[in-house]
Amino acid sequence: MEQTLILLKPDAVQRGLAGTILARFEAKGLKIVGLKMLTVSRELAERHYAVHQGKEFYAALLDFITAGPVVAAVLEGNEAIAVSRALIGATFGPEAEPGTIRGDYALSRRYNLIHGSDSPASAAREIPLFFSPAELVQYARPADEWIYARSGDKRI
Repeated sequence: MEQTLILLKPDAVQRGLAGTILARFEAKGLKIVGLKMLTVSRELAERHYAVHQGKEFYAALLDFITAGPVVAAVLEGNEAIAVSRALIGATFGPEAEPGTIRGDYALSRRYNLIHGSDSPASAAREIPLFFSPAELVQYARPADEWIYARSGDKRI
């Protein structure tokens, strides 16, 4: 099963959307294996967004993610990254399709509610920034028998 990092940014928390957004991932069938609320330090923000260093929006991005509490989650499931990104929608709220998280709740080009890992390599780099291995809980979920079909030993 693939894992992905999801960050509900300060605007999502301040607007009271954290539960609503997490529920959408669970309703799709993704499993929460890590969950916490924290205030992102400047150092953590710089490490998380290092790929954007030098870009015009970098300083504003750091200011935004450190401005208030965030909810960090690790989601798990078949194709968790692609599924999450489809649920999240386009980066900028005005361009996001209705039915996506950003399409339904975001209007700003800067305040876009949520971050999701964009690749397995990104998830592998990002998850340890926010979670230790001991904070990720592996558990069986009976509902998985109704979320995934089986092909031999593999869930599809």
